[in-house]
Amino acid sequence: MSRIQIPLDVLTSRLNLSDRFAGVRSQSLSNRFANIKPVSEFLDLKRLSKPANFGEVQSRVNYNLGHFSSNYFVVFLMLSIYSLLTNLALLFDIILVVGGMWGIGKLGGGDLDVGFIKATSSQLYTALLIIAVPLGLWASPISTILWLIGASGVTILGHASFMDKPIDEAFSGEAV
Repeated sequence: MSRIQIPLDVLTSRLNLSDRFAGVRSQSLSNRFANIKPVSEFLDLKRLSKPANFGEVQSRVNYNLGHFSSNYFVVFLMLSIYSLLTNLALLFDIILVVGGMWGIGKLGGGDLDVGFIKATSSQLYTALLIIAVPLGLWASPISTILWLIGASGVTILGHASFMDKPIDEAFSGEAV
């Protein structure tokens, strides 16, 4: 049996991903959330249909990634929050590291003196590292990140490929 080889550079060049991410990086956060489409438009069941071929999938994905980009960002944020709420050990580890670094930073480079113990900033950072790294490895952040990538990819690309373009956009794309 022969292997099926998929040229990834052809797929990524057709989807124009590098230009899409460059546009996302240049937008401010207020502009990102100003373009959110209403839920009735984002979840319009009348526009859901099965694409006829791969060319139509590409066309829909290209249009919908640009049109619903803010909504897809919100979906990604919601899935991120869900993944942290279902992995409480990872959430605790993140809060511990952020809080510990904030607390050590509040010392301003000075020593922590609690009466019976005196610790320098370097010792505090080392203790935080010794506690946070094993706890972080136990919390399995890699599997959480892989789940987040998979769930986001399936949700966003699934929506983008099954949501048909509006009628006026479908005809304006053919005229060009």
